[in-house]
Amino acid sequence: MFCAVGFAADIRTGPIEYKQGDTVLEGFFAYDASLSGKRPSVLIAHQWKGLSDYEKKRAQMLAELGYNVLAADVYGKGVRPDNPKDAAAMAGKYKADRPLLRERINAAFQLLKKDKRTDTAKIGAIGYCFGGTTVLELARNGADLAGVVSFHGALATPTPADAANIKCRVLALHGADDPFVPPAEVDWQLVAYGGAVHSFTDWNAGNDNSKGSAYNEKADRRSWEAMKDFFKELF
Repeated sequence: MFCAVGFAADIRTGPIEYKQGDTVLEGFFAYDASLSGKRPSVLIAHQWKGLSDYEKKRAQMLAELGYNVLAADVYGKGVRPDNPKDAAAMAGKYKADRPLLRERINAAFQLLKKDKRTDTAKIGAIGYCFGGTTVLELARNGADLAGVVSFHGALATPTPADAANIKCRVLALHGADDPFVPPAEVDWQLVAYGGAVHSFTDWNAGNDNSKGSAYNEKADRRSWEAMKDFFKELF
């Protein structure tokens, strides 16, 4: 894995506009300016409330590891549902229209792929909840990725035959007690964390497992290390 350890990091971050068709999207980039040349890169897909400070923090964490990072925007610039009802409706719209979902995440993938810092042979994608579903759809669309990581994302798809299009390795990190994502028959590496429910990596999710979504520090830490090891092996 490409790593910035031992150097004085100079992390640069900020918003970046791009388009899918006529829709303006606003992502978030992060990279270490103290490094030169091309490097492994990671695309991040957001949770159901859209691109937020949570994904931006994850982008910075990855940039500190030496990756060139782009946090994608699936919904569109300024479209950020602030309550569960609207978030569910927005996420449902794209889950019901997988071709559109793939087009939106592919637009971000192409932006990252063309970036001057990106080593195009070493691109990974990660996603949380809705974002986990999103990066799996990107893989099912045949994107030239090295690997994808889904954190507590739904594994099912209305077009299971599209699994034949996957060119990369897949790591699914899943809460063993997650009531929202039932087990699925998958030919991928699946890690299930005992005692963890949905949103176990989201430090904003509270700690009450009875609600079905809750933060779990141990599962968060272990899954982040699993992702790091996965990318280390790939890159």
